[in-house]
Amino acid sequence: MTDIINTCTSPEPDYRKGRSLIEGKKVSYTFDGKEPVTAVRNLSFSAKAGQILAIIGESGSGKSTLLKLIYGLLGPQTGEIRYDGYKIPDPSERLIPGHEAMRMVSQGFDDLNTYANVWDNVSSQLSNTNVTLKERHTKRILKSLRLLHLQNQRIFDLSGGEKQRVAIAAALIRQPKVLLLDEPFNQVDAAFREMLQEDILEIVRQTGLTVIMVSHDPTEVLALADQLLIIRKGVRVALGNPRTLFERPPNPYVAALLAQANVLTPEQAGILGITSIRKVGIHRQAIRIKKQKDGLFWVEAVRFRGFHNELVLRNGELELRAIQEPGNPIEAGDSVNLQIDDYWEF
Repeated sequence: MTDIINTCTSPEPDYRKGRSLIEGKKVSYTFDGKEPVTAVRNLSFSAKAGQILAIIGESGSGKSTLLKLIYGLLGPQTGEIRYDGYKIPDPSERLIPGHEAMRMVSQGFDDLNTYANVWDNVSSQLSNTNVTLKERHTKRILKSLRLLHLQNQRIFDLSGGEKQRVAIAAALIRQPKVLLLDEPFNQVDAAFREMLQEDILEIVRQTGLTVIMVSHDPTEVLALADQLLIIRKGVRVALGNPRTLFERPPNPYVAALLAQANVLTPEQAGILGITSIRKVGIHRQAIRIKKQKDGLFWVEAVRFRGFHNELVLRNGELELRAIQEPGNPIEAGDSVNLQIDDYWEF
């Protein structure tokens, strides 16, 4: 993608890039009902200008609720969220809820006119004050998101991934400072997911746009986000750089969610010759396997995972997952010993 116009989303001034643009402090929100549900609990976070913050967690962890709180569709019952130092108004303070500097793209593409074509859905976001400029901006934003060839197609006839692109284009043409995306890759085919990710990265690079996105799948955002906010049952369990959190998860939940790492009790770690009084984390790729008669472990299963095989290793109640090294002819039923190259303690 090479043709993204700065006039569609104006760049952040240099002095703002990298500073905290959105900050939440001790935010809580509970849905009323016969049995009240606390979706967000005492949660603090920040998003930096010109960067991508990904909010990840299991389904029902409060991710989408937090996104609505940031946008101003919901108001925190305790705590506060600020944009550029100013408190974000809650719905009771605005005739039309939603912060004027932000645009939000929901999972259901609620803002799209199903029976209008792509061009009209995007261009209708601009006024007719300058029709020539409106046409130019619409054409360029459609081209930047690889939609120009679909300009005459009805939204009704598009795939989920194409609708996602149209919804993003319609949001971007209004020149927001912050783009909020709720599960942006949920309806995108795997073949086009990486393409859309590259488009988002390029838009951020060229315009200085700040992006906050929600995802239940860490693999969708690890290469995309500058910061990860990981929440569980509405509570923050980690906030930091994706690589750092992946390589040295701060707790067992993050280890399982991000890296699908092995988490062992001190007793289980002792079977591998590791002495610890705390839980131990071991990445799958840090386990070296050697076929050996009367080994401590046996190979319960070999599972094809595309670019590698996953090995399920067992010693009594202890189960480990490892990645089979190329050229190592391990098969189900083999007796093996293990060498641990690296581990960390929680």
